[in-house]
Amino acid sequence: MKAPGRIVSQAGDLIREFNHETITSGDDWRFPPHAYAAIGSLAYLVRMLPQAIEQTLLPVQGTHDQRRVTVDGGGDPAAAVDELRKAAARAVVLAADLSAAVDRMHSASSPMGLDTRGLPEFED
Repeated sequence: MKAPGRIVSQAGDLIREFNHETITSGDDWRFPPHAYAAIGSLAYLVRMLPQAIEQTLLPVQGTHDQRRVTVDGGGDPAAAVDELRKAAARAVVLAADLSAAVDRMHSASSPMGLDTRGLPEFED
């Protein structure tokens, strides 16, 4: 089994690479269909965030159930776990909202294309 934390880190690295590669236009990043494809992939990624966020709680919950969670400075483990649960619940709601927004972007970009008339690279 791969380390889940490392997998999420790799996903972040790939988004960073995407951000870097899309700063400028290139042959694969010039036209509406390029954006449509990328938005579709982002929509797929974002749709999975709520489950991923919820599953980050599993190691904490298991440790808390065994009464093994400690908190720096002698803090209350139950209060810390409760705060984490509340923050995660809010993050899930926001991720679902983001998912809906990116799906809307994908739908909006779907009918867009490129008028190739007069563009030499598209002449037969």
